[in-house]
Amino acid sequence: MAAGDHDSRISGIKSALRVIPHFPKPGIMFQDITTLLLDPKAFKDTIDLFVERYKHENISVIAGIEARGFIFGPPIALAIGAKFVPLRKPKKLPERAGAEVVECACVIEVPDLKGRERLRSHGKPLYVLVESQLEPTLS
Repeated sequence: MAAGDHDSRISGIKSALRVIPHFPKPGIMFQDITTLLLDPKAFKDTIDLFVERYKHENISVIAGIEARGFIFGPPIALAIGAKFVPLRKPKKLPERAGAEVVECACVIEVPDLKGRERLRSHGKPLYVLVESQLEPTLS
């Protein structure tokens, strides 16, 4: 499920994202969120859209995947009165905690990475604010 363009805030979020061609290697079109973080309105709108979606869902913990999840997860968790747990690579803290994953969410989806299919294979729905409009590039 995607937020779609029906909310006027989505266009501001889209325009705040930057694409860096051929980074970190040829053929990769890197979706950079640092420009979104430099735009206070777009950053707040991003957080607000997630908060609006989850504030009445009785969520006790928000888990954020390294590294972007560490940026967006804590303010969402605070706003809905939930705890925040950072998810990191194996052999890093925190260790396994156990939880029921209700839904996965992200600011930007890159269809070429096939994350939606991977999550679907584990029975997990995905909520996306912005889908990358980039065509794959191979050099």
